[in-house]
Amino acid sequence: MNRTLYSCLFYLALPLVALRLWLRARKAPAYATRVSERFSYGLPVMQPGGIWVHAVSVGESIAAAPMIRSLLQRYPQLPITVTCMTPTGSERIQALFANEPRIQHCYLPYDLPCAAARFLDKVQPKLAVIMETELWPNHIHQCAKRGIPVALANARLSARSAKGYGRFAKLTAPMLSEMSLFAVQTETEAERFRSLGARPETVEVTGSIKFDLTIDPQLLARAAALRQQWQASERPVWIAASTHEGEDEVVLAAHRQLLASHPDALLILVPRHPERFNAVFELCQQQGFATVRRSSGEPVAADTSVLLGDTMGELLFLYALADSAFVGGSLVPTGGHNLLEPAALAKPVITGPHLFNFLEIAAMMREVGALQEVDDAEGLAVAVQRLFELPQDAQKMAQAGLKVMQANQGALQRLLDGLGKLLNP
Repeated sequence: MNRTLYSCLFYLALPLVALRLWLRARKAPAYATRVSERFSYGLPVMQPGGIWVHAVSVGESIAAAPMIRSLLQRYPQLPITVTCMTPTGSERIQALFANEPRIQHCYLPYDLPCAAARFLDKVQPKLAVIMETELWPNHIHQCAKRGIPVALANARLSARSAKGYGRFAKLTAPMLSEMSLFAVQTETEAERFRSLGARPETVEVTGSIKFDLTIDPQLLARAAALRQQWQASERPVWIAASTHEGEDEVVLAAHRQLLASHPDALLILVPRHPERFNAVFELCQQQGFATVRRSSGEPVAADTSVLLGDTMGELLFLYALADSAFVGGSLVPTGGHNLLEPAALAKPVITGPHLFNFLEIAAMMREVGALQEVDDAEGLAVAVQRLFELPQDAQKMAQAGLKVMQANQGALQRLLDGLGKLLNP
């Protein structure tokens, strides 16, 4: 399949695209708004020029934030246009940069030649930066036609994704050859990009910018103060974060098992997607857990068993409230989520077995004893209970994770240097 055939198929598939939007809007009504932006119509007023950064959803937006803030400092004369594909990503971007007048935001239009051209004619960026793996042939080709360098930042490419791209070599290879920089996380991924058609001189191993996460010291102080306010300073508290459908039942089963030996244990349960908040709250109630929604502002009482983390932008704070952390998306074959956020807060980290999005980071943490993997509710309960009852083991795991973070920092600086060469060749 070449780009012309791909574009024709995309146009033919537009009715299915509209149906998918409608179906998503039934669960998350925000998908029904700002639809015209997805075709490059009705875009907000924007200052042309500057840098365009694309972060597909919430996780990529959070990962991109330190880079965007550094770009704002380095290039005070340039506006930065930040795009995404999801309502939750849009909310996160607007919350992160609410007080920054140089940040412009809209949805990225669909990868149709006409929509991509209209978008670039309006934004006219000097540089395009795409986070992680969100590659769109027509957007990249339209950038190449206009002489706009395109960088893939914090790039990762699993063996499974590489195999998928390899099936469409006539589409993938020309797209990758038109790009100017691949700032990849590991040498293994660098070789995958080169084998798929990226020009060798454009591929650099810079590491993961997720290691460069900095924690505000006040965050831990605020968390300790809130636990004291709840009179929960001595209660055993654990968090199950970024859970997906099929994981909440496992987590609650583990928590029920924990309550048998630690009846005052508190679970902070944080579903990955906001459209699931209500369903997970109902599940907690159906299973008989005394549950408080974080969004309600109600305090956690002595008889509260579950705190539902149903707010946006608070995940680091919720991690800080806990003694140990289970990171979701890993008991189901989603590939896992960011293991480094709890590690940066010196929390021992537990996951399921499905970590194909974070293989290298997981391997680093596993090697030094900073990560424990479990397969089911019983294994999760045993792991959390051990950390409750053996604080020295918990502390050892936490410190090992923190050392992994500190030993691998510097990727953000290397990425910024690479982007600087594209802006000032």
